[in-house]
Amino acid sequence: MPDWHKGRRAGVILHPTSLPGPYGIGELGQEAFRFIDWLQDAGMQCWQVLPLVPPDPEYYSPYSGLDTNCGNPLLIDLEALITEGLLQEADRPPLTPDGDVQFAAVAAAKQPLLQKAARTLLTSPKFAALRQLMAQFRAANSWIEDSALFDALRQTDDLAGKDWWEWPDPLRFRKASALKEAHKQYQQQVDEFVAVQFLFDRQWRAVKVYANAKGIKIIGDMPIYVGGQSADVWANRRLFELNEESCAPDNVSGVPPDAFSATGQLWGSPLYRWEAHEAEGYKWWAHRMARALQLYDETRIDHFRAFAGYWSIVATEETAMNGSWCVGPGIGLFQALTAQLGAVPILAEDLGVITTDVVQLREQIGAPGMVVLQFAWGGGTNNVHLPHMHYENSFCYPGTHDNETAVGWFAGSANAQDKKYLKAYLGSDGKDIAWDFIRAAMASVSNTSIIMMQDIMRLDNSARMNTPGKAAGNWAWRVGGPDVWEKLAEETKQLKQLAYVYDRMPKGTKEIDY
Repeated sequence: MPDWHKGRRAGVILHPTSLPGPYGIGELGQEAFRFIDWLQDAGMQCWQVLPLVPPDPEYYSPYSGLDTNCGNPLLIDLEALITEGLLQEADRPPLTPDGDVQFAAVAAAKQPLLQKAARTLLTSPKFAALRQLMAQFRAANSWIEDSALFDALRQTDDLAGKDWWEWPDPLRFRKASALKEAHKQYQQQVDEFVAVQFLFDRQWRAVKVYANAKGIKIIGDMPIYVGGQSADVWANRRLFELNEESCAPDNVSGVPPDAFSATGQLWGSPLYRWEAHEAEGYKWWAHRMARALQLYDETRIDHFRAFAGYWSIVATEETAMNGSWCVGPGIGLFQALTAQLGAVPILAEDLGVITTDVVQLREQIGAPGMVVLQFAWGGGTNNVHLPHMHYENSFCYPGTHDNETAVGWFAGSANAQDKKYLKAYLGSDGKDIAWDFIRAAMASVSNTSIIMMQDIMRLDNSARMNTPGKAAGNWAWRVGGPDVWEKLAEETKQLKQLAYVYDRMPKGTKEIDY
């Protein structure tokens, strides 16, 4: 008989900062392992995270990271450092009440401790073996040298607060003698940066190994663009649309006006000089993707549509209204990645105004796309986000980290016609809209269903992770205290039942009570 198992699965999107933790932020310690245990108990097979990069130090957005390859030091588990002896018991900071992340306060408390742990690792005879592992990490990840030097330079008294294209010419243009002198002058800061990144990498890989052993795949997130004030751009000027004399961006990223924004969205990241990437065989992208494959099992690429066509805005513009469409690298980039790396498991974030060329490119490379139930209820009965319009090679979400929670959406943004159609379509009275959406996502033909933790918990918009277009007040939500998984016992059972009923459990799963 034919095997009808299609490898359907379900998972949860929850950034590690949102986990429980004693010091004001989720960390890569025991609570991360407990969450993985909970995912397994709930019949889930995926954990989707937001970018793990060091966030910008003003608004702490993981989508405005300081470095595309580095990890967020604030996620490092302090208890593990104390247990290993890299920190002492007396170093333990005061416990922080459960609640949203206060990023500035967390950074002020943790960063000095991380620097202390780094110095201990670099100097203590006790950690000679660990230093050898760090040396191997450093040798295997050559990008970290530019990242470390850039981080040291941007924090000096003379350069703090300046963009790198405002630095003195020898550093701006990376003259060999200037780099050699700077590396010598800031050797201690460089080495400490590498040590902190090694500690992050070591802890995250332990989390990933544990998740994989439990049958959980980690789905990461890669913003298509990188911030201008980054080692990525400073060390690779030829690959970005920068002014040849000033090195400031000539053209920047964004999206044009649409039904959601009269002036569009001006992101401000420098655009890629795609002809330069092509001339080098897309090696920079191959290195970037190789790093993603170290950290994740699969990677979501944000704003996938820019690989087919992207909106180019002159850097002096104050909004995204005036711009022009340009042709992206298309299939050539992905052929190069496959040739250099083999299979590259990506998820294409193809939301928004998606033209035929974007769909064709996604289908050419066999990447799954995204459908979002919150977007389904306007535009008629052939809206691509309606469950009967879904396709198997896709991820179905009730909502993503950029959306309202289901409860918040239904109480606020959903208009009367949306609600009328939704109730008729789902056979719902709207009283448990979060789980109506969860059930519909599980029933979808999409091979993967991913659910926000906030919807599992039936939370309103006070738990919203991000509001696009609003810079401040995002990314801070947390699930609660360490007893949260016990409190969700009933939801855990219900998730597992739905996963079983809609064939989203691993092949060979024994029948469960439902």
